[in-house]
Amino acid sequence: MPRVIPTDRDTAFFKIDDQTITLTNLRKPFWNDPLITKGDLIQYYCEISEWLLPHVQDRPMVMKRYPDGAAGDFFFMKQSPSPRPEWIRTCPIDHGDGKIVDYPVVDDLATLLWIINLGCIDLNPWYSRCDEIDLPDWLHFDLDPGPGAGFDAVRDAALIVRETLDSLGMQCSAKTTGSRGVHVYVPIKRGPTQKEVWAIAKTVAFHLASSHRGKLTAEYSKKKRPDGSIVVDYNQNAWGQTLASIYSVRPTPAATVSMPVSWEEIEAGIEIEDFTLSNAQGRLMETGDLWEPLLGKKRFDLGKFVEELRSSG
Repeated sequence: MPRVIPTDRDTAFFKIDDQTITLTNLRKPFWNDPLITKGDLIQYYCEISEWLLPHVQDRPMVMKRYPDGAAGDFFFMKQSPSPRPEWIRTCPIDHGDGKIVDYPVVDDLATLLWIINLGCIDLNPWYSRCDEIDLPDWLHFDLDPGPGAGFDAVRDAALIVRETLDSLGMQCSAKTTGSRGVHVYVPIKRGPTQKEVWAIAKTVAFHLASSHRGKLTAEYSKKKRPDGSIVVDYNQNAWGQTLASIYSVRPTPAATVSMPVSWEEIEAGIEIEDFTLSNAQGRLMETGDLWEPLLGKKRFDLGKFVEELRSSG
């Protein structure tokens, strides 16, 4: 995509179909070395939107806002700001005690650019869709290196997780987190509640940890984690938790990107720094969306695992 976000002004009006978005602070540095402006970040999301949008559509979006760029303070925001354009779709979710939170839903390019213009660097969607908010269609594991562990150990951990999931019949895919680790995702049929999916993920994580002591841990307490181990984090499967989405830029010094990778690439030794805001579009034009098959109807049925959980407790 050619450059569409201007570099010679701070404010611009961007028209998409019938929507007009006001983009602000476009020349504001969001990274200093190399210099990447807020406008550059918005341009990136324009460029990769055709691959990104199918993965976040119809999902409530948690906004993680960096008003002063990647090195500055950030804050989470769930409620869609008001006033907002009338065409912004929201997803009302009951958080208990009558508290309804209207999350924005990123269904199209206009809403995507509106979200990024708020100072969001990465995107954090729910694992469920707005029509059935307690029935996720993803189970996942966040593989994060503990003290003394490098990314080589993360790659090894991802291959171990894949082998275990394969033995359970769960076809899984991986992406770099863009930060320090790897996300392993399993597309699942909707039916089990978020709590049940979390419980299954916990069971798998503790099995992995007990089978690979010293390499993997499922300990929630940082003090109890063995040095040099990789955390198999299952807790992000809990209701209302999120992870950075596919193709999200991360607030790292190199503006790295959460990128889908093949298992062959993991075996070959890819690095987090291989995928950045500056080269992600080029990769996508070569490889296409490696996670496009995960958008289809072929999803794993957790039914028998749920029945085992229910019968045991």
